[in-house]
Amino acid sequence: MSEVVNCSIENNVATIRIQNGKVNAISHQVIDELNAALDQAEAAKAVVVLTGQAGMLSGGYDLKVMKESMAKAMALVEKGSTLSRRLLSFPFPVVAACPGHAVAKGAFLLLSVDYRIGVQGDFKIGLNEVAIGMSMHHAGIEIARGRLAPVYFNRSVNLAEMVGPEDAVTAGFLDKVVPASEFEATVNFVAQSLTKLNMKAHVNTKLKARADLLSVLDESIEKDKHASL
Repeated sequence: MSEVVNCSIENNVATIRIQNGKVNAISHQVIDELNAALDQAEAAKAVVVLTGQAGMLSGGYDLKVMKESMAKAMALVEKGSTLSRRLLSFPFPVVAACPGHAVAKGAFLLLSVDYRIGVQGDFKIGLNEVAIGMSMHHAGIEIARGRLAPVYFNRSVNLAEMVGPEDAVTAGFLDKVVPASEFEATVNFVAQSLTKLNMKAHVNTKLKARADLLSVLDESIEKDKHASL
């Protein structure tokens, strides 16, 4: 089985890259390898940069799995929600370097990390679940409620509105958007800046700030085990 996630650690930064086909579909294998890469980053006490391939962070869950059966779909969703929960409480800063599109679970990855950098271009970012016939899962609703700007919550979750990179900053999917020519340098600068934080203070504050979200997310993951898409 070929590797679908690459992890390299240098100068206290772990760059974790999803590389799973044209749309970087989030499969069981991708999540397993993301967790293994996060284990490496945690052991190295490294700031994490989570990224994808040119033009694509991720187009969402692997549709082959999602269409296989309700049980298979819900198992993948639960695994993905648990990954988001880990990212939201990760003991070191996590940066998403979004090189293009981020759709469905790809957008949820943006909502699960600490700092998000996007690139200018004709890219779409957002939660398209209801547009493709999927009822939003409880965990997804709560992640969106906790991280999106309130004015965009309904538009994103209930109306599946997709936005470009600049509007994604206003919505709360991204924190900064830069030209493609400045993308790599900006990501490196931000990641290196974050290595200077006091990590104990960082994680203690993160867990306090997100205590309510993490609690409701735990409850929501349990609800989703008995729900349907």
